[in-house]
Amino acid sequence: MKKILFIATVVKTHISVFHLPYIKMFKEKGYETVVAAKNDYENGMPNIPNCDCYIDIPFARNPFSFRNIKAYKMLKTLIDNGDFDVVQCNTPVGSVLGRLAARKARKKGTKVVYIAHGFHFFKGSSILSWLMFYPVEKLLSYITDVLITINTEDYERALKKFHAKTILHINGIGVGLNKIESCVSDRHNIRAGIGIKDNEIMLVSVGELINRKNHKTILQAISKLNNPSIHYVIAGSGVLKDELEKTVEEFGLTNNVHMLGFCTNVGEILKASDIFCFPSYQEGLPVALMEAMAASLPVVVSNIRGNTDLIIPDKGGFLYSPNDINGFACGIQKLAQNPQLRHNMGEYNRESVKAYDINVVKDKFEEVYFPHQNEISNEEKSTKDLPISKL
Repeated sequence: MKKILFIATVVKTHISVFHLPYIKMFKEKGYETVVAAKNDYENGMPNIPNCDCYIDIPFARNPFSFRNIKAYKMLKTLIDNGDFDVVQCNTPVGSVLGRLAARKARKKGTKVVYIAHGFHFFKGSSILSWLMFYPVEKLLSYITDVLITINTEDYERALKKFHAKTILHINGIGVGLNKIESCVSDRHNIRAGIGIKDNEIMLVSVGELINRKNHKTILQAISKLNNPSIHYVIAGSGVLKDELEKTVEEFGLTNNVHMLGFCTNVGEILKASDIFCFPSYQEGLPVALMEAMAASLPVVVSNIRGNTDLIIPDKGGFLYSPNDINGFACGIQKLAQNPQLRHNMGEYNRESVKAYDINVVKDKFEEVYFPHQNEISNEEKSTKDLPISKL
């Protein structure tokens, strides 16, 4: 029986969020599936559907943590003795340690796949990010069989600068758009529960309360607009909660900003909203933005990698530099004043995001690992090597 190893820094917030459909795909193809990641559940061991074996690896998110030495040794022992056909690496720390640990196995035929969910160096990122991460990724590309990128900027840079045997661009790893599209939302009650009237404008952002998500730009933009009929809803929790609450008070926006914390009904909230705002400094290919598009929302977002893959200016929304407060204010104002424009842009987004649906993207991944499988007889399938093994 063939075997595949999925590596990521954590289970709950990565493997369980992104990779369950692909673990199932390999299981259905007759593979033994193994997951190596840190258990970030508060209580008990994780339950990973279609996973034959789970190994708790004590990864640390900080690449310089001494814990990663132990993680590397455990991972190397696992890979050296595991007889894996494919090792799939994900997340910054998991992908670095995974590829290093797989060097010996790779010489024996194991194929190493790295899914880059967004390089930490990009147009506009700090010099420190380039100095820390770019040389590492370039060196590790020599021991990568397949590098899969999920946005255009990363793909074009990888093609020019990196040395993986095969470099591909796939539209993310898939989003369950049907879950959003089929969500039934009681617009009136959702808004009333937050404190927003039906005739008022509801802006929404979904994301952690951290510097990278840059919620403060929207707060400054709506403060500049000074329109009591515009409300800003933030769905997410994080370390900047207290700081953002102080900013809301300083700007006199207490009645117009609603911080909901972590939400399990994001689909309902999106469908009760009028405009999606996303001023992030850094993204790979943002799921939150895709879900907003599936909910038929027009958007006002930052002009950065990932966002520019998804949004065509003036068709699906407006794009501005992350700190362009006047720009964000202008975009919000245009949409707030024009219901027909909101509708047209929302419908455009709903159609264009279908290319990123989990079913579409999963088919693309299946072509990478199992091309032309449908043309092979059942008898041949039992003995034929994965096409990826011939890379």
